Amino acid sequence: MYKFLLCLRYLRTRYIALACIISVTLGVATMIVVNSVMSGFGHEMEERMQSMISDLVLESRGHAGFPGAEWHMDAIREVLGDDVVGMTPTVHVPALLDMQVGEQTITREIVLIGIDPKTSPSVSKLSEYMIHPENRDRLSFELREDGFGDRLPRSGWSHRRQRARRNKELAAIYGQQPAADAPEGAAAADEAAPAAAEVADVEAGPVDAGPVDAGWDAPPPADVAAGPLDDWGQEPQPEVFDPERQQNPGVVLGIALSSFRTPDGDERFLNVPGDDVKIAFWLTGMSQRTAVSSDFTIVDFSESKMSEYDARFVFVDIHELQRMRGMIDPTTGVANVSAIQMKLREGVDPNEARQKLQAYFPPQRYAASTWRDKQLPLLEAINMEMIILNILLFMIIAVAGFGILAIFSMIVVEKTKDIGVLKSLGASSGGVMSIFLGYGLSLGLVGSGGGMILGLLFVDNIDLVRRAVEYISGREVFDPTIYYFQEIPTLVEPLTVTWIVCGAMSIAVIASILPAMRAARLQPVEALRYE
Repeated sequence: MYKFLLCLRYLRTRYIALACIISVTLGVATMIVVNSVMSGFGHEMEERMQSMISDLVLESRGHAGFPGAEWHMDAIREVLGDDVVGMTPTVHVPALLDMQVGEQTITREIVLIGIDPKTSPSVSKLSEYMIHPENRDRLSFELREDGFGDRLPRSGWSHRRQRARRNKELAAIYGQQPAADAPEGAAAADEAAPAAAEVADVEAGPVDAGPVDAGWDAPPPADVAAGPLDDWGQEPQPEVFDPERQQNPGVVLGIALSSFRTPDGDERFLNVPGDDVKIAFWLTGMSQRTAVSSDFTIVDFSESKMSEYDARFVFVDIHELQRMRGMIDPTTGVANVSAIQMKLREGVDPNEARQKLQAYFPPQRYAASTWRDKQLPLLEAINMEMIILNILLFMIIAVAGFGILAIFSMIVVEKTKDIGVLKSLGASSGGVMSIFLGYGLSLGLVGSGGGMILGLLFVDNIDLVRRAVEYISGREVFDPTIYYFQEIPTLVEPLTVTWIVCGAMSIAVIASILPAMRAARLQPVEALRYE
């Protein structure tokens, strides 16, 4: 009983021990906050990576892909059985995106991804990242009328019609056709110019350039004869593309491709849903690779809050991309795909499923990988960063341990007379030693408990603290354009908190061992000789 009373008395009267308690408290709180924030970032990143990449991917090693997506999916079902709950084919193409902003053209390097809107929701959460609420329920590459929210300026068909009318008015004023209103975009307008010049030359030529009275008996030119004729025996004119009532193939842009923030923090957009963009990509199935470009209409933005995806990924309908790239065999009608994404049943080990696919499909043509394999360098970098941070922060608690060692050594010297009296009254060496060990345990317990409470309160109110710091400093502490999170993500793991608290208490006890052993070795005669 006397041991407990002495520990309590030392803890209450020795105010110098308060410095040790504060150092342990701050060290524990710091480690809890840092680990919670790092775990939150890591968890959010893994969730978004997995939702965009899918659990397992079987992809072609060649740029042309492999034919017969249905056959490959049937083979995957035979190999994995009920472990697969969803599959979808995709086409991945490196491409260039051109956006027209006023008189300036902005070019971005992108990854053009063809997806199937029907089967994609069974594998990924792409639809959940759409801006338009109807696209979150059912992804469509048709432009919506409106409903993109207050975040975006005027968008959808209302914006497209307004812009088309303005271009027509400008064309009427200046007597020229805007490139945006030309069929198939600016490229088609450039192609139409030589044809118009040839027509002008024919109209300006001599009258006897051809048989005047040939009438309907004259054979038409080869290119005209090859096409269908209308009721009057003339080739029907192609329909002029009208952007006021028509759209190009739909495309979903990563929001970071078209948005930026001003120095004042306001979000601005280069293009919005309803605008047209031009995308250049490679054709397949040719002896020499040829790049072509095509016009697309922005139908929505995707916002996964991952800069790697929002600044690079562009989504189109897979059937449209296969047709444009020449990935459909004209004789059989079988289309090529770049990869097949799979969603695995809960509890299935992705690594085992990957090994089964690698054993079934020839590794020379196919590559099977999990979402972790795709992002392994980034995940390893995050884990290494967490380990280094924990080591550095644990040294803060180690510094508090050296403080406890110094203070306890001073207490032993100061309490030499009290130790001698205790031992002369019958206290054993182990009893004296347990007094100081209990004192160190008490310091560690109080400091770790206070640090745990302080750390958890800080984590729970971290955004409030962030706003307070931003208000005091006048600077933005957490920029969403850099981290792509509207709030600081946190994840408190009970096991991590437990080992932090236990580690701090262990350091406090270990630091008190040497002073306790010194006090236990004191002899009563030596302790009372000079008293």
